[in-house]
Amino acid sequence: MITVVTGNKNKAAEVAAFFDGIAEVSHIAFDCIEPQSDSIAEIAKEKAKQAYAALKIPLIVDDTGLFIEALTGFPGPYAAYVQDTLGNAGVLRLMEGLSDRRAYFATSIAYIDDAGIEIFEGRVDGEITDIPRGTDGFGYDPIFSVQGRTLAEMNMHEKNTVSHRARALLAFREWYISARSERNR
Repeated sequence: MITVVTGNKNKAAEVAAFFDGIAEVSHIAFDCIEPQSDSIAEIAKEKAKQAYAALKIPLIVDDTGLFIEALTGFPGPYAAYVQDTLGNAGVLRLMEGLSDRRAYFATSIAYIDDAGIEIFEGRVDGEITDIPRGTDGFGYDPIFSVQGRTLAEMNMHEKNTVSHRARALLAFREWYISARSERNR
């Protein structure tokens, strides 16, 4: 059983799809106090500690940042706040007239149990589009393009083969399968 702690049901659905046939995934909407840091790994680690102290079960949390080159890495680890306050339209306004559209998403997943914390990271490079495209996904997906297609133009299966979260989940999944087989010996 993998318990995903997030207030974002879309993230939980992505994890569940990624582990389909491997492990049962449950979702707990638990709001952690968001630590302030320039490191998404440190934020994920601190959120995991909070959730584990309150829930007392093995779990994962993640933190994701969007780093836009022309904006010197803004919004970075503050991507969720910027999404809530400015939204995609605000980010596109900030980028009006900028030819450098390069950006990357990075995710850190923290798994915690009574043995400690493990961190798994993933990154995908892409660019910010001029206009939103696509109807799938959530958050920045309609304005973040990977190899010519936005994440919102991909179905969940396609997105789970290229996204930052998928890459972090792949590292976690490999570790989880290995750790589970070690425990069963």
